[in-house]
Amino acid sequence: MKAEAPAGQIDRLKDLYDLHVLDTDPEDKFEDVVKLASQICGMPISLVSLVSDDRQWFKASVGMEAPETPIEQAICAHAILEDDFLEITDTRVDSRTHDNPLVTGPDNLRFYAGAVLRTSRGNPIGTLCVLDTKPNELTELQRETLRVLARQVMAQLELRRALREAEVLRREVDHRVKNSLQSVSAMTRMQARSVKSEEAREALDLTRRRIETVALLHQQLYSAQDGNHVAVDDFLPRVAQLLQNSVPDRISIDCKVDQVTLTAAHAAALGVIVNEFTANSVKHGFGEDQSGTISFDLHREAPDLAILTCQDTGTGLSDTKPATPGMGLRIIDASAHQLGGSSQIESTGEGLRVTIRIPLDPAADATISDQRVASRANG
Repeated sequence: MKAEAPAGQIDRLKDLYDLHVLDTDPEDKFEDVVKLASQICGMPISLVSLVSDDRQWFKASVGMEAPETPIEQAICAHAILEDDFLEITDTRVDSRTHDNPLVTGPDNLRFYAGAVLRTSRGNPIGTLCVLDTKPNELTELQRETLRVLARQVMAQLELRRALREAEVLRREVDHRVKNSLQSVSAMTRMQARSVKSEEAREALDLTRRRIETVALLHQQLYSAQDGNHVAVDDFLPRVAQLLQNSVPDRISIDCKVDQVTLTAAHAAALGVIVNEFTANSVKHGFGEDQSGTISFDLHREAPDLAILTCQDTGTGLSDTKPATPGMGLRIIDASAHQLGGSSQIESTGEGLRVTIRIPLDPAADATISDQRVASRANG
């Protein structure tokens, strides 16, 4: 006998689809649950069964080869009409199952017990169930074990939903922050054009570049599949392009970056370093009419180490300049420590050079690399 649709079927199905679990690949954490349920209950078959409008689909299974059955054959469709549990000791004599093809046919399912999978919104979406090919009966301990395991299944599914919702919220925050910072940057640019003091104009321009770098970082985070990490080989060249648009035409900015991944906080520190080095070079390294180049080279020295070299072709640090670094170079040194590394500042015969050692997390880099491959494959 086909089960009646539960009350609130539309909301129930919406809740089920919102979990994004139907037709997903097998996973060990769910397979382990059905194996444990089968062993504890002494049953040859155990399923994590999700009941849709036209079928029941098995997220995990032991002893059942078919990945799903039509809704007309779904004993779990009867179970979700119960408060939390359904046990049928002999399916051949129960009016709900006596004519079910899974009972009358070669599968010969004679016993069923299922704990209802109920979402945090109160909707029954399926069961964790065990089945046997002969009449049977569970002990109270076995019933309670099924209930506990069913709650663990739902805890996993609800956690995934919460993480997806948090990711959507994070992306929205990054998007709004980026837009807000771009508005502030535009206002700062207009303010810089109106001030008469050259010193004030320089300060506003530096502030604007910092704001634009942070806005770009949030844009990268908004676009990233992993919102905690940034692909620096995409981020840093974009920062360099922003800087190129704001420095005098006589100064060019070069940027070479290996495939490297950093956390959002470390990428922000890297942006500060590039901004401060550029501002320092433009202000102190080049004369009023002097042309030259500012270059940034980030290369992977080892799986867990990257080296950033910031260099200009300016005048460097002369003997007449203060022995202690200026504010910009002190900010660079502080940012290097924020990266967990160290900085070396030296004046060469060809200008100023800052070398920074940056520790890397190879595992995070591998995750971003896998996501890139998947993105290209899907694209």
